[in-house]
Amino acid sequence: MSTSAQDPSGAGRERDDLSAAVAELSARNADLRAELVRRHLLDLATGVLVTRLATSPSEAAEQLARMAAETGLSTEDFAADVVNGVAGTVAVTPPPATANPSSAAYADRGPRGDEARRMRRAMTDAEAHHTVEEAAAALLDGGLRHLGVQSLWLWRRTGSGCLQLAGHAGVGATEASQWRWIPPSLPASFRPALLEDSPVWLAAGPPPDDVLPGPAPQAARAVLPLRLRGTTVGVALAVWPDRADLDGPVRRAVTDLMDVAARVLTAPVWEPAPLPALDELLDAMAHPALTLMRDPETGALAVEHLNQAAVEALGIAGQTAGQLLSRALPLLHAPLAGLAELAHSTSSLQRAARLPAVDHADAAAPLLDVRVLPAGAERTVVLWHTSTDRGTAATRAVARLQGVAPFEDNLLTGTSTWGEQAYGIFGAPRDAPPIPLTELYQRVHPEDDEDLTELLRNLTQRRRGAATVIRVVRDDGRQRHVRITAEPMLDQRTLIGISGIYQDVSAEFHTEVALSATFDQLTAVQAQAALRHRLALQLQQAIVPEMPALEVLPGLQATARYRPAVQEYRVGGDWYDVLPLPDGKVLVAVGDIAGHGIDSATGMVALRNALRGLAFTGHTPGRLMSWLNEVTIHTQGRPTATAVCALYDPSDRTLRWASAGHLPLLLLREGHARLLAPPKNILLGATPDARYEEITTQLKPGDTLLLFTDGLIERRHDALDEGLQALLRTAEELAGREIDDQVDRLLGAATGDTDDDTSLIAVRVR
Repeated sequence: MSTSAQDPSGAGRERDDLSAAVAELSARNADLRAELVRRHLLDLATGVLVTRLATSPSEAAEQLARMAAETGLSTEDFAADVVNGVAGTVAVTPPPATANPSSAAYADRGPRGDEARRMRRAMTDAEAHHTVEEAAAALLDGGLRHLGVQSLWLWRRTGSGCLQLAGHAGVGATEASQWRWIPPSLPASFRPALLEDSPVWLAAGPPPDDVLPGPAPQAARAVLPLRLRGTTVGVALAVWPDRADLDGPVRRAVTDLMDVAARVLTAPVWEPAPLPALDELLDAMAHPALTLMRDPETGALAVEHLNQAAVEALGIAGQTAGQLLSRALPLLHAPLAGLAELAHSTSSLQRAARLPAVDHADAAAPLLDVRVLPAGAERTVVLWHTSTDRGTAATRAVARLQGVAPFEDNLLTGTSTWGEQAYGIFGAPRDAPPIPLTELYQRVHPEDDEDLTELLRNLTQRRRGAATVIRVVRDDGRQRHVRITAEPMLDQRTLIGISGIYQDVSAEFHTEVALSATFDQLTAVQAQAALRHRLALQLQQAIVPEMPALEVLPGLQATARYRPAVQEYRVGGDWYDVLPLPDGKVLVAVGDIAGHGIDSATGMVALRNALRGLAFTGHTPGRLMSWLNEVTIHTQGRPTATAVCALYDPSDRTLRWASAGHLPLLLLREGHARLLAPPKNILLGATPDARYEEITTQLKPGDTLLLFTDGLIERRHDALDEGLQALLRTAEELAGREIDDQVDRLLGAATGDTDDDTSLIAVRVR
């Protein structure tokens, strides 16, 4: 029995103490933030008075406090008036620069002065934050909400002309993910702001053929250019809940606040100083570290330097520095060599290759949280820990699964801790003692005992993280399906605890079961799981039917690949098609419907089959895309999708193609790769009666054309053009290979990390 179970009141006091500590730290953090904003505002005002009075900073600060007292204003309000006086958003006219500022000249006690001070505090608050996300929240809460604004969007302009969402406030995570990237074609309402530096005021919403974020089509919106030092660095979008009167004062106030947004959008770039002595830096570290050096001619890795902590952790006796890695650490050679190659394949030190653990049975201590970073062209740094860090263990567990209840079992003290949501998952009262994972059998359905045993075997015997789904039987007799994801906590080679998370997946389970309603109802859980799996496979095959590895078509060789990136019966919306037509032409198409799951998949089935039928009409790609847009609009749920539709004519080797907001095509010719920019057409399903422009590309014998979806190249923290450039480089490296081998290697070298599925088509002119 755990200590927590023996002493419920002690566990309750521990939770209360922890809650009180968290509340105290949160309040202290808020106070520090408020003081930082206050100091920033006072410093700005003091700087103004230093210039006006030609005095020292200390005397200017005293003068500021004295004048504030004379007017009866707080020091912060008076400081806001002073800064507004020189910033152009002043509530009263400031005194001449040659006169001594008097308290009467700066004071304004009316509503107009209060509004100006509120605006100044909001701008100062935004400037004091470290992230664009925090600055956007400060601008919305401190200034824009008083003007009726419901949400604020801030996009940063990239080198390729795309807009990347840098910060937002008053916006849900799902909606934000849909507008994370805006292609160079842009919504029509964005173009004046980005291309002509002209704000766009839409008091009754955008035109019917333009799609913008917002709660309703008629909701008022303002699109403003964000300019810094004469350059447009991004675009801001302010959204009202409904129609609004965007008169002159409102426009001036919004424009003033966006001046701050332009400054916070572009953070200063600091050039890192060169490392003075890497060996000395590693020697100063408390945790193990070593450096590897690659021979530029042979590519062999050698151990260059180890700090004392690494020597002790590896249990090394004798001289190791200078030896080949394969000889000095033979059991570590393969995993470390692979990680070093991965680290040097990236262009940023922040993208270090890492493993949760490296199995090295002969070492004196385990290698946990291994990180491998490039340090120059040939040098690699390897860092690790010998004891589990609670933060990284929890991070790894949460990375597997989001939106769940954490738990932690201390095997040394016998105590357990649950997050608040765990009590609801298990149907336990808040004052009940948490149940350790090793004693959870009392709550588990008997048929799932073996699943829990295997989970514990992985954690306690194999010392590695694991996950499973079990049925929990609550006191009221009701069952919940709970996913458990956990990590072992180690000190040297001693297991000291288990940290992990619980997730109630009952809703997801019942939703999937509902998809099987057209079949015989099955009561056994294993039969239900088998049915879900079979349905998912059938649906996936309907979207992306199997295609021979290499198919010969009129004038072309073609091959295609589909890779689902999300497991556990989730099907994505990617699809492709290569189809010879009766007139001798070949249809080549690829598409990607927004989102994942059954709705997205069934929507894409409808689009793919519709395009197949429409292609037999003999019409051009632009006309086919217009019809497909109408199909999308009338599809249940009204999805949106990107797609490319191309018709290849072998008689003259021409490719006529149209794109609906999709990624560019890649043309590989004579060993050189380039992107074919698509026409600026709107997404499928965005607006009715859309027209799609076409492009005709003349191909040559030996040309290879790649059509792909964003799962191949898109990364969470990189601009889209970085992934495209990486794809160009990889395609050129594989230029001499057969087309079937080429697509396999392209898929294997894919840089995308967004958990999205991927479709890839390659066609080569014969």
